[in-house]
Amino acid sequence: MPITDHQAKYFAHELTRRFPSDSEARLAGALVDAVVDLNPHQVDAALFAFRSPLAKGAILADEVGLGKTIEAGLVISQRWAELRRKVLVVTPANLRKQWFQELTEKFSLPCRILEARSFNAALKDGKIRPFDGPDIVISSYQFARSKEADVTAIPWDLVVIDEAHRLRNVYKPSNVISNSLKRAFATSNKLLLTATPLQNSLLELYGLVSFVDEHTFGDVRSFREQFLALDDDAVFRALKARLAPICHRTLRRQVSPYVSYTQRRAMVEPFTPDESEDRLYDAVS
Repeated sequence: MPITDHQAKYFAHELTRRFPSDSEARLAGALVDAVVDLNPHQVDAALFAFRSPLAKGAILADEVGLGKTIEAGLVISQRWAELRRKVLVVTPANLRKQWFQELTEKFSLPCRILEARSFNAALKDGKIRPFDGPDIVISSYQFARSKEADVTAIPWDLVVIDEAHRLRNVYKPSNVISNSLKRAFATSNKLLLTATPLQNSLLELYGLVSFVDEHTFGDVRSFREQFLALDDDAVFRALKARLAPICHRTLRRQVSPYVSYTQRRAMVEPFTPDESEDRLYDAVS
């Protein structure tokens, strides 16, 4: 049975009304059509991304397997409900279809994958700005970088970047893709997803944070002088305090009371290479 104009207006109000940034009610209306079982840490992560209205974005750095895609879906759904619908997802090329399925099947959000073929087809149809449209755009790193001018021309309400550790060396001018994307999204609100915000050097953490907000740490020289001596407890606490408003991380051990993981046992199998394998190993080494 069709709803009345009064009911339609009421539903629209429920979807778009504002709540305090730390209120779970902020997400309730946005998830009316979602088909997903949420865990508490995922709701916490999404609320963290909304917490500061002055922030230029956030880094969600939960360990592998804790559902960062779901957390991003919550944030995107809320933006969609608020009618802030210029949303771009940048992801490795092999994950584009997975993102499309997650957002369409679990959150009922309209999406499209934009690549060279669909981009050129849109141009042939007379669409001057293929990145602009009524749905969420999913693009690979390489394609977004190759279309930097087109990406920059869109006033994105939210840019979600998956596997964001690929941007960790953005502070190096030689990192072409990272710097191109940083320029393209300089004025956009960004949500970075990575399970490994820090791998080899503390400067990688600096790079990720500077991609979101380059004023958090200042320049590389200033960061080195302040934070590279982490053996000093006061320096370590200062770094944690500086990261607290921009980076959220949940560990597996923190969710063990309500998330069950399959217990894994290592098995050791003896292996003896034959003579040809020994020769190959020596040659490669």
